[in-house]
Amino acid sequence: MRVALVSAHADPRAPLGGIDSGGQNAHVDALAAALSGRGHSVTVYTRCADPTAPSEVDTAGGYRVSYVPAGPPGPLAKEALVPHLGDFADGLASRWALERPDVVHAHYWTSAFAARIATRSGPVPTVVTFHTLAEAARRNRGDRSPDTVARGKVEKLLARTASRVVATASEDVGDLVRLGVPRRSISVIPVGVDLDTFHPAPIASGGRSPRRYRLAAAGRLVPRKGFDLTIAALAAIPDAELSIAAGANTDVASDPEARRLTDLARTHGVADRVRIGPIPRDRMPDFWRAADLAVFTPGYEPFGISAIEAMACGTPVVASAVGGLLDTVIDGVTGVLVPRRSPGAVAEAVRRLLDDDGWRTGFGMSAADRARARYSLEHIALDTERVYTDALPEPAADDGAEDTEGADRAVAPTGRLDPVR
Repeated sequence: MRVALVSAHADPRAPLGGIDSGGQNAHVDALAAALSGRGHSVTVYTRCADPTAPSEVDTAGGYRVSYVPAGPPGPLAKEALVPHLGDFADGLASRWALERPDVVHAHYWTSAFAARIATRSGPVPTVVTFHTLAEAARRNRGDRSPDTVARGKVEKLLARTASRVVATASEDVGDLVRLGVPRRSISVIPVGVDLDTFHPAPIASGGRSPRRYRLAAAGRLVPRKGFDLTIAALAAIPDAELSIAAGANTDVASDPEARRLTDLARTHGVADRVRIGPIPRDRMPDFWRAADLAVFTPGYEPFGISAIEAMACGTPVVASAVGGLLDTVIDGVTGVLVPRRSPGAVAEAVRRLLDDDGWRTGFGMSAADRARARYSLEHIALDTERVYTDALPEPAADDGAEDTEGADRAVAPTGRLDPVR
């Protein structure tokens, strides 16, 4: 199957931690590689940020990245890409005119919007993963800005006209149904992790204080990740230290959120127990293995790939009961879920786990088991492949009759006879 993954703002080859470079980038990279490993021809279409770079790159994961010019050179936040979606769509259309995909899988609403425009001249089955919805932003962050309202209206159209919709978390299903998507057209498929990389393994103590427990957190340094909440909770856990892993290319000295968090740590009197710094991607497994607990306290999290990676390494999790974390963390089995925006609840949950080695060890073993059972890339790729197959049109029955209108019809790549448009 020729699969086109459209990820307008999230280049799967981009270093994590940059402008809007995080979970979606990692997910698209992993999904593309896993689908390629199953024998599909996979191309990821993303915006070209560097006009001097090659227009196409073959990756070590076995898939190809096609860079589509749209907007000015250099990094661009996803909101700033919106005025350039027409150019991005034109680039998609020109590439697909040369090699039409069997199925398009658009990631985020901007990608779905561009894909819809690009396929107007010749319909292609389109699957959409929104990753996060405007309705979720309104409900969880109180975002009622005109841009978010307008985005919600566009998402409603895109969701209703998609061949299939993939939700990364169960919480999104209700939102999608309220947008008018039939429940039968929605599949819940979480993000996956590379279990050959993220798995339990022994590790040296690595510079930690012998008198302190280690708490670990990771993600882009943006306020919605809720690192401030964990820092506030740390004030009530005097025998613990907190390490926050930012993206490998993050300049902590100049990053405004890093400075805000550092100031907050001083205010709470825990500056000597908080470390914020870039961690290369290949060191993340050891980062999680070295932790006694992983802590995630966002106001909202669409899926929480870092929590899955920590669990895969056998590290129990304390997490806010929001978004995808409600699916990932089984409360009282693989970790503890706490109310959102409650430093006291975070501190209490962490304290309970730190005070009971047996409980903590059991949670860690269960976390690794759950990651293996539900979040392997092979599992995610197979589920996604089934959605693609369901999205394809049924082949026309061959009754042996001669097509007397052959001049007016053409054979689509799926084998179905479609009128020429």
